[in-house]
Amino acid sequence: MRDFKGRTAVITGAGSGIGAALAHLAAREGMNLVLADINLADLEAVADTIDSPAIALHRTDVADPEAVQAMADLAWSRFGEVSLLCNNAGVVPGGRHRLVWEYALEDWRWAFGVNMDGVVNGIRSFVPRMLAEGRPGHILNTASVAGFVSGEGSAVYGASKHAVVRITEALYAGLRGRNAPIGVTMLCPGLVATRIYEGERSRPAHLQSSDGPPEEAAEFRSISDNLFQNAPSPEEVAAQAFEGIRKDQFYVFTSSRYDQVIAQRTQAILARENPVFDSLISLSKGKADAAEERA
Repeated sequence: MRDFKGRTAVITGAGSGIGAALAHLAAREGMNLVLADINLADLEAVADTIDSPAIALHRTDVADPEAVQAMADLAWSRFGEVSLLCNNAGVVPGGRHRLVWEYALEDWRWAFGVNMDGVVNGIRSFVPRMLAEGRPGHILNTASVAGFVSGEGSAVYGASKHAVVRITEALYAGLRGRNAPIGVTMLCPGLVATRIYEGERSRPAHLQSSDGPPEEAAEFRSISDNLFQNAPSPEEVAAQAFEGIRKDQFYVFTSSRYDQVIAQRTQAILARENPVFDSLISLSKGKADAAEERA
């Protein structure tokens, strides 16, 4: 997809971070916008900074299939078509570093509801209608480097992003197998300078952890603060995403700094060897990152 002007983009998680940056870039390309986020105030604040009359806002919990379907209905009723779908919304259960058995069930349900179900709901509500229209289009799913690495860190978030990787590869294969005029790009950011640790404020009440509000360990918070000082901006990542869309490129990694860790894991699998994982601190120093972007 190379012609964006006059076409319609639907972007979830558009109230901050990468989603907001995607919205600004799509607007500069002359696209109509349907922007969605669970936090309406954030969404309205982003819309106020975009100089375009062709914007529709929809408060959307992407984990709710009916809400995503309503967003799709809004897009078609307002603009008559959708050419670019960005399944971008994502969350990271915040607080201190936890081992996999220490996460509450609510953490799992929240992360998978937004990160995985949000992508699935977007695919189900938009892809059949885009196919029926028969016009060129594109789907951008925001995965993560966390979907390609492993280890003890950020287990809930990483597991949900592994699922996004598999789903997106299946989407690509299915559309290619039917010669559909719809491209697929999987955005795989590492660390991005976003509001990652503010995500908890948008967690639904029924998914609040039974352990109570998370508390950040001082050591983990200090490491994270240092990391984000040199992290790329959401605008840089959005530009990489659009370049991938233009090139019809499937994998878009925002950095090569994680390649060694991805290769190490892949080689261990192929060699049937036991995995070797770095600690959270080692990962945070540049080999890979257990903490990830808030999309």
